[in-house]
Amino acid sequence: MTVPHEFARERLDHAVSELLPQYSRSQIQVWIRTGELTVDGRQAKPSLLVAGGERILVASMTVELKDEPEPIAIDIVHEDADILILNKEAGLVVHPGAGNRVGTLLNGLLYHCPSLAQLPRAGIVHRLDKNTSGLMVVAKNSSSQNHLTKQLVSRTARRIYQAIVYGVPPAEGKVAEPVGRHRIHRVKMAVVPDGKEAATAFRRLRQLGEHALVECSLQTGRTHQIRVHMQHIGYPLVGDPTYGGHFRQPKSGSEHLLEVMGAFPRQALHAGELSIQHPGSGVSVSWQRQLPDDMQTLLAALEEEYGDA
Repeated sequence: MTVPHEFARERLDHAVSELLPQYSRSQIQVWIRTGELTVDGRQAKPSLLVAGGERILVASMTVELKDEPEPIAIDIVHEDADILILNKEAGLVVHPGAGNRVGTLLNGLLYHCPSLAQLPRAGIVHRLDKNTSGLMVVAKNSSSQNHLTKQLVSRTARRIYQAIVYGVPPAEGKVAEPVGRHRIHRVKMAVVPDGKEAATAFRRLRQLGEHALVECSLQTGRTHQIRVHMQHIGYPLVGDPTYGGHFRQPKSGSEHLLEVMGAFPRQALHAGELSIQHPGSGVSVSWQRQLPDDMQTLLAALEEEYGDA
């Protein structure tokens, strides 16, 4: 692999985790420390700041997957010999981690398709936040995993989201601001000058009083990108306390609307469309899924109150 120049001043382990999202950062750090991963033919430290253009070689990618299969319900939209497309429900964690070793999508995938245990992260090549719903693609063999990863890195895969936001954004626009770790609150992301390149295109689908339904198209895939970018331009997602979308009482609104909005439990974000080049056939394919029930209920309450402007 060659490190893209836009990764300049990133730590080596962070940069490689962007290039190989199917592997955990801890696994990548092991490769670096043992010398299995080299930079321009030399061993380096995980904290090395890359400049862009370095040649990365990984001598071995063997990973022992220790996560256990579990009978977790998964909404499978499409499945063939190469890929699996699923519609993730809100509240489901994608990968096991600290405090979430069981009950994740990965555990459910291992139960549904035991052969995925032979692949890094059970074939998962991208993720959705725990409380974001919508479409994901999972690779079912190494060739497909490599193919899909390249599509995500080169930005040829298309992912479109629907969000309900506070405020009324312009009819359409684009946010091109770098995203990185918040300077103080390290569990959060933020627009920061030395962050990674990030771009989100958006268009307003409906204005509903002091709120709007918007469509967001990812042109990069940074952590919490849509949530951060929409908050940055003043239109945080409803139900997102991390990025300013905590409950706000409308200037006018019925008791029913206030009840629905006050009870909405998550960021109002759904990955509704996914388009890729099929790794087996090479044909461009796409899938769509409508808003889940909780967002439909919220949208219906807003439409009943304000109509479709």
